[in-house]
Amino acid sequence: MIKIQPPLDRAILVAAPVTRSDDDIHAEQHLEELARLTHTAQAEVVGRMMQRVKKISPQLLIGRGKLEQLGEMVAEREATLVIFDQELTPVQGKNLEDALQARVMDRTEVILDIFAIRARTTEARMQVELAQLQYTLPRLARMWSHLSRIRGGIGLRGPGETQLETDRRLIRQRITRLKTKLEGVAKHREVVRQGQARRKVLTGALVGYTNAGKSSLLHALSGAKVLVEDRLFATLDTVAREVFVPPDDRLRLIDTVGFIRKLPHHLIASFRATLEEASHADILFHVIDGSHPDWEEQVRVVDRVLADLSLDGAMVSHVFNKMDNVADPQIFAARVRRQYERAVCVSATRRELDELKDTFPGLFAERRMASRVGG
Repeated sequence: MIKIQPPLDRAILVAAPVTRSDDDIHAEQHLEELARLTHTAQAEVVGRMMQRVKKISPQLLIGRGKLEQLGEMVAEREATLVIFDQELTPVQGKNLEDALQARVMDRTEVILDIFAIRARTTEARMQVELAQLQYTLPRLARMWSHLSRIRGGIGLRGPGETQLETDRRLIRQRITRLKTKLEGVAKHREVVRQGQARRKVLTGALVGYTNAGKSSLLHALSGAKVLVEDRLFATLDTVAREVFVPPDDRLRLIDTVGFIRKLPHHLIASFRATLEEASHADILFHVIDGSHPDWEEQVRVVDRVLADLSLDGAMVSHVFNKMDNVADPQIFAARVRRQYERAVCVSATRRELDELKDTFPGLFAERRMASRVGG
């Protein structure tokens, strides 16, 4: 019998949305998403707290009264970890840890931790390590304060300062080496793309919010074995499969890393080599979980990331997935077709993909016409 390891941390989640930017429904949904991230990172959620703020405190993020309540909750529930939905500055992180006497993380750190767990290939591990190092560099002093508390500080103060500078230098050197290696990866991808161009095979990139069903869709279309799991960031590695398109065409489909609200900018930068696959694709298939209550915000999140990658002008087909979980599929389908020029509705798990497949010939013709005009 396999024994399941219990969660290593007992976590309290904290959200401090600015009053003018979020309504209560969105704030609760964001906190629920943070809970899913926490669970994915193998910690147990033992409490939640929210405070609407008119202005973010540069020292503590939340008000002092709320901080006292949070400290009491930490003690009562024997929490070992406090996770904030907002990204914390190094100063905020240190002050909160001093006040709460518990380890403090923010949403960015949780996502980085999940990516570290999920990374399987050498390339993905390099990308995650680069993002972690870039995030850690300005926070090294706070990490040394952990060590100081553990060892009492005696004998650590002088050498500690020296070691801190040594660590910073070593991290900067490692960042430089990783960037150089990832540049080599990008050059290799360019060679592969040139080979695909000579074969005149059109490429399509699957992009979308995490857990929208991109991998399920790739598996259903290609029939090839692809990791498919109902969890956040199930895979970070770029996967490409070819799909036959009657009468005699082929489409090379590329599955990319999923996006999420407040995706750390370090991760976007680190995964740029992978995401460049999307930038060179002929067609972007934006996969959307049509059954999610907040799918419209998820679409906006993905659109913002695509804009950051200068992909907002690409040819896009909006693929609404998980229609088997939508309350009234016909009404939903009519609505999204009014909103989006190329909207199709599918269910990857049920292999209900005819509507998407029927659009392929037209998309091919449109893309090739655009290429001739552009050329």
